[in-house]
Amino acid sequence: MDPGVKRTGAQTVTEAIPKLRISELRKAYGPATVLGGIDLEMKEGEFITLLGPSGSGKSTLLLIIAGLINPDGGEVWIDGKLCTYMPSHRRDIGVVFQSYALFPHMTLYENIAFPLRMRRYPEARIAEEVSRVLSIVQLSGLTHRMPNQLSGGQQQRIALARCMVYQPPIILMDEPLGALDKKLRQQLQLEIRQLHQKLGITVLYVTHDQEEALAMSDRICLMNGGKIEQIGSPGDLYFQPRTVFAADFLGESNLLEATLVSRSDRTAELKTAGGTTIRATLGQDIPPGQKVKFMVRPEHLRILAPGEQADNQLDARLRDVILLGSVTKYYASLPDGSDVSVSQLTQSLLPRLNPGDQVRFGFDRQSTVCLPLP
Repeated sequence: MDPGVKRTGAQTVTEAIPKLRISELRKAYGPATVLGGIDLEMKEGEFITLLGPSGSGKSTLLLIIAGLINPDGGEVWIDGKLCTYMPSHRRDIGVVFQSYALFPHMTLYENIAFPLRMRRYPEARIAEEVSRVLSIVQLSGLTHRMPNQLSGGQQQRIALARCMVYQPPIILMDEPLGALDKKLRQQLQLEIRQLHQKLGITVLYVTHDQEEALAMSDRICLMNGGKIEQIGSPGDLYFQPRTVFAADFLGESNLLEATLVSRSDRTAELKTAGGTTIRATLGQDIPPGQKVKFMVRPEHLRILAPGEQADNQLDARLRDVILLGSVTKYYASLPDGSDVSVSQLTQSLLPRLNPGDQVRFGFDRQSTVCLPLP
C-alpha cells in the first residue's frame, strides 16, 4: 500500500507523505556498529539538525540518505519513493559540503548553471533561474568571477545557490560552515535560516556545534553511539533533556547526584548525599529509591541574599569569580566536593563576591530536571 494512504474501515484517508522517512537504518564496518537501527521522519519545509560528537553516526546517516554509501539494512523513503539502494544521481537531492566543491575552472554563473544543464534546461530558463538564486544569496553582481576570487563566505553562498537552483526535494548540508571563522559562521547561520524560512526548503543539516544547532533548527536529532539519543525542538532538548548525555552535551549544565525519595505526577523529591532536599520535574518513570542525577543550567541558579528563600537551595564556597562583560560566572564547591557553576547578568550595584566566600544558591523546581543514571 502507498505509504501516504491509510485505510480506516471502509474509508481511505490520505495522509501527508513525509519528505524523508528512515526506518531501521543500520550500518557497520566490521565489528564497529556506526548506525544501530535509526528511525526518523521529516516533514516538508522542516529544518532538522543531526547533532552529536565525532563517531556518533551523523555524517554516515547523511551519506546514506544522499546515496553515497549503502546501508546494511533498513529503508530510506524520499517523497514516498523507496530509495534505499537508488543511485545518488537519481535521488535528485542537493548536497552542500564543508569544502564548497565549486568547479575552479568555471565562473560563478557556470557553477550555478551546471546542475540545470545536466537536467537539460533551456538556456533562457537557466539564465532566469541563476539570476533568481544569485539575488537570493545577494551576489548578483559577481556572475563572471572565478571561485578563487571570492571570500570563503561568498564561496559558501555560491555552493548554496548551486544546490538550491534546481529546487531539490531535500537539501543535505554536512558541516557547511565548519571552515569559516566565528563571525562569518554566525552571519551565514542567520542567512541559511532566513533562506529556509523564505523558500520553505527541507533541510537536513549536520554539525557538532551546539550553538549552531540551537540557532538554526526546527528540531534537533541528538545522536550518540549510532543511536538517536533524543529528538525534539531546541527548547525541548535544552530545558527538558531525557538523559544525562543529552543534558551534558547540549549547553552548560550542573549535574549532581541524589536519590529519588518520592514522586507525584511530574514532581520528584530528591535527597542529596549531604541530606539536602531537592524538588525537581520528572518527565519519565523512575521508581523511588533509585540513584539519579538532577540537572540545573548555570543561568537558572541565583545567589540568594540573606533571608531570601527558593524552592531549592545549596550552600557552597566560591572558588572563582570571572567577569565576562555582560555576564559574570561563579564557580563554587559544595560540601560534598561537587562543583557547580552559575551565570548571572553583571550588575555593578551587587556586593562584590570573592573566592572563599560562603554563598547560598537558589533555583526553582521547574528548572530542575530529574534524570535516570545511564
